[in-house]
Amino acid sequence: MPEIQMPKLSDTMTEGTLVAWKKKKGDQVSAGQVLAEIETDKATMEWESPEDGTLTEIYVEEGGKVNVGDKIAFIGGEGEEAPKPKEEEEKKKAAPPKAEKKEPEAEERPPAAEKPEEARVKASPVARRIAAEFGVDLANVKGTGPEGRVTETDVRAAAKSTPKAFGAKPSVPAAVSAGESARIQLSGMRKIIAQRLVESLGPVPHFYLTIEVNAGPLMEARQELKSAGESAKASKISFDGDAIVQYADVDLGIAVAIEDGLLTPVIRAAQNKSLREISELAKDLAHRARNKRMKPEEFQGGTFTVSNLGGMGIDSFSAVINPPQGFILAVGKITKVPVIDDRDQIVVGHRMSLTMSCDHRVIDGALGAEYLKELRHLLENPALLMV
Repeated sequence: MPEIQMPKLSDTMTEGTLVAWKKKKGDQVSAGQVLAEIETDKATMEWESPEDGTLTEIYVEEGGKVNVGDKIAFIGGEGEEAPKPKEEEEKKKAAPPKAEKKEPEAEERPPAAEKPEEARVKASPVARRIAAEFGVDLANVKGTGPEGRVTETDVRAAAKSTPKAFGAKPSVPAAVSAGESARIQLSGMRKIIAQRLVESLGPVPHFYLTIEVNAGPLMEARQELKSAGESAKASKISFDGDAIVQYADVDLGIAVAIEDGLLTPVIRAAQNKSLREISELAKDLAHRARNKRMKPEEFQGGTFTVSNLGGMGIDSFSAVINPPQGFILAVGKITKVPVIDDRDQIVVGHRMSLTMSCDHRVIDGALGAEYLKELRHLLENPALLMV
């Protein structure tokens, strides 16, 4: 049977961190059983065994970071042992037999130094990072994970119960330049976000279209439905090299802010779902995105993205396109403003700003304006969304 390698769990993943092994050396495993938790550049997810057999060797300890494709374990069949490197075999053959080393008498033995690994608190890499950020002492945190392991949830709970922890500064590395208070290494996710933004704003010719929508009817409809679902009506286009790719389905990306950066879980075939279904799916995906418990297929391959900062009090903003998508829609907050009604009377109205960032290689101004015009018509007449 083949050696088990670090899987590529996202389209941008180049390396992964082995957060936790769910099986130990010598355990029997079946294909489809959860074998380990792996942290990628986007999420921490459970990874299932690709093979049946015995977990004969574990090459990467918990907390270890390795490149995609590097071996991490060996699952053997009955009586099968993991292959040994040829170099080690040759060295063993060439090396002279070792003389038997005499153990010193008890009184002659030096006092044994404490092993750091044994003295360390059992905690996941994510828990350690969060503890450093919040200033939480892991030694004082009671772990609820397997064998008393401290989890991210345990650290966050400890941070909430210790107000001072929120104001604590992360530990400052020794190698800082004059005038610097800290030098914090970028997480894998933050590196990918930086890379994607450069890839987008550099070669993609952005232009922006903004409209104001009468959100009064939409608020009434939302109140009736008791749902916060957004409209899934959208164009289905993206740019790929020298071609425009059209899709049969609207795979709607929902931008979700998390502590380490940004994830974009995808609602598949959104055009076939009701507003209630979209709302429920969006809430579930956002919850699991913030807890880093998503499957790779749940945040890959969106055809366009909606980014909503209205809930955070932002009136309007321009979002950056996520290549190869052709546009992204930015949604601002609903604001009470004085408006003039059909009888020329000044009344209280509700207005919402929508800004469409367009890839000019795919969308011209007139096409973008036509889309926003239709979108405004639907949002101001929400009954049409039920048809």
